[in-house]
Amino acid sequence: MTQGRFTAATTRLDDAARAGWLYYVAGNTQDEIARKLGVSRQTAQRLVSLAVSERLVKVRLDHPIGRCMDLAGLVTERFGLQFCEIVPSDPDAPGLLTGVAIAAAVEIERVLTSEEGRIVALGTGRALKATVEQLPRMACPQHRIVSLLGNMMSDGSATPYNATIAMAERVGARHYPYPLPVLASDRAELRALHALEPVRNTVALAQDADLTLVGIGQMGQGAPLVVDGFVPPSEMDALVAAGAAGEITSWIYDREGHLLDCEFNARVASVPLPKAAERRVIAVAVGEAKLPALSAALRGRLVNGLVTNEVMAERLLAAR
Repeated sequence: MTQGRFTAATTRLDDAARAGWLYYVAGNTQDEIARKLGVSRQTAQRLVSLAVSERLVKVRLDHPIGRCMDLAGLVTERFGLQFCEIVPSDPDAPGLLTGVAIAAAVEIERVLTSEEGRIVALGTGRALKATVEQLPRMACPQHRIVSLLGNMMSDGSATPYNATIAMAERVGARHYPYPLPVLASDRAELRALHALEPVRNTVALAQDADLTLVGIGQMGQGAPLVVDGFVPPSEMDALVAAGAAGEITSWIYDREGHLLDCEFNARVASVPLPKAAERRVIAVAVGEAKLPALSAALRGRLVNGLVTNEVMAERLLAAR
């Protein structure tokens, strides 16, 4: 009797293996499997399921997106993220924004499909501008789009990378620009600016956002803060010497992701950085120059989500 049970079990696994091969390798339908094995369709279905449950079938996704999914899992585990999307890289252009912008736009669109009103808060920069350009035209009057920082320099001129107005126009939502310069001239002026009612209202909206997307700014002479004219080269050198590793919405932080105690941060007029443990805060970033800044932001839990490409993901995992 023991030998009979063994033989029956072995035969059933053999049948399951055949069914699994016919389904997953040869591409047969369950009806075709039933005919070829001489069993009912229901039995063929059970045999295919048995092949999977007994681990006779191991599925390997032989496609670039499979590698991206593996990387997303590793990055999520390493940095304790709530969300991670890794897109394929172009070997000839590892800093290309298009794929990352499309993936980030998909996540925004997922929020905007809600019939209930949602708040989306945006930083500024090239990555977020590219993301907004990938959004489809929509009609979302129930949602609100709020900016995390102003786009004015001290002389009143505007930077070209504020995404809030462009997104609001694209999706038909109400928008709340941040009515302040990026930097106040001193602490007294900053206190006065923050006391204004429109500013208080905008800050409250931003801090209650359902989804926050931010760019990552690197330090050094190629930093957006320098290129866009907010920080003179000599001051940037001093910030780097003091340990500056990156910035989010102009808030400068060190390599552990802690806000730097410096005069520059004392004049930043942006909305305070959200607590990523309480809100969905997703960074959108690519490019070798941003690696130290992004690594620091992830270590410091300044963000809990990430959209990037496979080259950056591999570099993040290799970094110490």
